[in-house]
Amino acid sequence: MTLLHHNIWAFLADPSEFGWDDLVRHGTTVWDGVTNAQAQRYLGQCARGDVVLIYHTAPDKALVGLARVASAPRREPRQENRVVVDIEPVKPLARRIPLAELKGDEVLRDMPFVRMPRVAVQPLTNQQFLRVLELSGTPR
Repeated sequence: MTLLHHNIWAFLADPSEFGWDDLVRHGTTVWDGVTNAQAQRYLGQCARGDVVLIYHTAPDKALVGLARVASAPRREPRQENRVVVDIEPVKPLARRIPLAELKGDEVLRDMPFVRMPRVAVQPLTNQQFLRVLELSGTPR
């Protein structure tokens, strides 16, 4: 899963609304409901094959799984001013990484969502992605 020629994103999910287990149960899913203007711009930059780390917001506050963008961005039919993409689950992280651990890690503390938790789609670096795999014990 080391697709370093693709973009890498963090998608923030409220597990009480639609979390990792829901994504696994549903399979390929339209990632919609993103309303923040910056997050919408990032969704518009997604490409099929991009890597997605799923981060559960409260109460979990942890990185939980790996997914993949399964479609090009498109307009949401019911909300012409919003962009959506399809994503598909790849695998859960071997170990969830809680926010406190992310904040304490020299590489991961600079991930945008650690500092700006309200933007639901954010880019990550290759270095951050590889560090997540290392810390979680998830094979590449």
